[in-house]
Amino acid sequence: QVQLVESGGGLVQAGGSLRLSCAASGRNIVGMGWHRQPPGKQRELVAAITDNGSTKYADSVKGRFTISRDNAKNTASLQMDSLKPEDTGIYYCIALKTVSVHFGQGTQVTVSS
Repeated sequence: QVQLVESGGGLVQAGGSLRLSCAASGRNIVGMGWHRQPPGKQRELVAAITDNGSTKYADSVKGRFTISRDNAKNTASLQMDSLKPEDTGIYYCIALKTVSVHFGQGTQVTVSS
């Protein structure tokens, strides 16, 4: 069983920055990342990072968001810069094991124009 604890959401003006953090319990986590669900839209992948440091970003956040991970502590962070109103949504931390995917409860990010 994997438990995820997220922190760092909030309200920020367009152009500002936020940093999300996620701490995972459990073993054999091969990847961590973030999904988001904008209001009225489907959930989408924002960024992900494997245990060897490979990263993947949604096109909409490339160059603005940076994901990092501390394998020893099973933590991941998402640095979000140059935020836009369309980045508004609930952000969910994800942890990937070889045979399962686990989601956190989500943290709200609101970007005002």
